[in-house]
Amino acid sequence: MSQTVDVNVLLYASNVEADENERAISLVRHLASGPGLVVLFWPVALAYLRISTHPSIFAAPLRHREAVGNLEQLMSRPHVRMAAEGDRFWPSYRSIAEDVRVSGNAVPDVQLAALMTEHGVDTIWTRDRDFRKFDRIVARDPFADRYRSGFSHGV
Repeated sequence: MSQTVDVNVLLYASNVEADENERAISLVRHLASGPGLVVLFWPVALAYLRISTHPSIFAAPLRHREAVGNLEQLMSRPHVRMAAEGDRFWPSYRSIAEDVRVSGNAVPDVQLAALMTEHGVDTIWTRDRDFRKFDRIVARDPFADRYRSGFSHGV
């Protein structure tokens, strides 16, 4: 099983004012500890940099250097891979887009689902319920009650 994380989880882990902060930190630490394959997609990493450093979104935005450091801590793990669009991305995107109604804010979700499909990633940790509409992937909400006991055993 390979898994990825959506930008909302990374943002909650960086936002000490968010109610979800501790749970997000717990999940990120769990993923960082391995040994299971974690694929972090470039669009997620760059969205994290954009949003976490934005003064209109975070009450206490991160400095760019700090946000980059957070990503690099995860990226440096031997079981974490970075991935981007490849030769099979566009056909994957088109196929997924045909299965669901796509417009506006759904486009980045389809992009991420297509990247997951292209790279064989089956699970995404996200608070975004829209990922549940994609048949080809499993969306897990790390803030759901069933994960309240933590991520140390059998996630």
